[in-house]
Amino acid sequence: METNMDVMNTGFVLVILYLGCFLSSDGEVVNMKIVEEPSNYGFNNYNVGVNNDEQKLKMRVKPSNFSGPPHLRNFEHKCFEKLIIGYKYEFCPFSNVTQHEQSYRWNPFHGVLGVWQEWEIKDNKFVAMVMREGERCGDISRTTKVVFECAESNEIINVTEYSKCNYKLVFSTPLVCAEHSMLVYPHLSPQLRLGWDLLQGQYQREEITQKGYDKHLKKIFIKAGYCMSENVQQVIAKTAAEQEKRQEKEEKGDFDTLYQCKEEYQKLKKEVDGLRALLALKNDEVPVPHPVEAHGNGTNV
Repeated sequence: METNMDVMNTGFVLVILYLGCFLSSDGEVVNMKIVEEPSNYGFNNYNVGVNNDEQKLKMRVKPSNFSGPPHLRNFEHKCFEKLIIGYKYEFCPFSNVTQHEQSYRWNPFHGVLGVWQEWEIKDNKFVAMVMREGERCGDISRTTKVVFECAESNEIINVTEYSKCNYKLVFSTPLVCAEHSMLVYPHLSPQLRLGWDLLQGQYQREEITQKGYDKHLKKIFIKAGYCMSENVQQVIAKTAAEQEKRQEKEEKGDFDTLYQCKEEYQKLKKEVDGLRALLALKNDEVPVPHPVEAHGNGTNV
C-alpha cells in the first residue's frame, strides 16, 4: 500500500527531475529535450512505433493560400499516404509533403520535405506544385515538386530525390484527365486575360523579346496568385531562418530580451505550481495510518 511518505518521495523526485531539466551543474539555466522511445495536418499516426515523433513535426513557414484550377480545391484538407522502400510519404495538397523513415534504429528521419508555395507554369499549363522551405539540409532547405498524372484513383505513384534534398513526387488523380483541366488562361480573371492577350500581340509583332514576354507574363501569374515574386520568396526564407535562430537560442537558454526571459520563467512557474497542486491532491487521497492497539494482558503495547 502506498504510504504518505511514498507519495512525498515520489513528488520530491518529480520536482528534482523537473528542475534538473532546467538547471545545469553550475546553476546555468538550460532547456533540455526529452527523448522518447521510438514507438506520424499532414502528420497522421501509423503503427510502426514512431507516432509521437511524427505528430511533433512543424512547418517552418505557413502554406500559401489555395490557388490554381478550381476543381483541385477538392484536395484541400486531405492527405494521401504511400510506403515506398522503407519510407512513408504523406502528401497534403496545398499544405505540405512529409517523409517518415520506417525504421527501429535510434534516430530515424521524420521531416517536412516542403510547404506549399506556388505553381510552376509552362506553356499555359500548371506543371507542378512547388513545395519549399522544408527541413534544413545543410545550407539549404528541402524542396519538393509535385507533378500530376491522369489515373482513375488519387494516389502517390512515386517519390524521387533528383538532386540533393530536392524531390519530385508523382501524384495520380482523375481530376487532371480532362483535356483542358490544367490550362492557366481559362482560370484567369477577365482583366488578366486581356493583359495576356495584349502581351501576346506585342510579342507576335516583335515589339518585345522572348525574355521580356516571359517577364511580363510572370507578373500576370503573380497578380493571379499562382506564383510568387523573388522578393517574397526571399522574405519567407529569411523569416524562417530568423525564427529558427531564435528557437535555437531559447533551447540553449539564451534570450535576446528581458521579456523573453520573464515569459519562460512564467511558463516554468506555472508547471511547478501544477506539480505542487498534484502532490497536494495526492496527499489528501492517502489515508493516515493510526496506531494499532494490542490486547493480551490488559495493557496497551
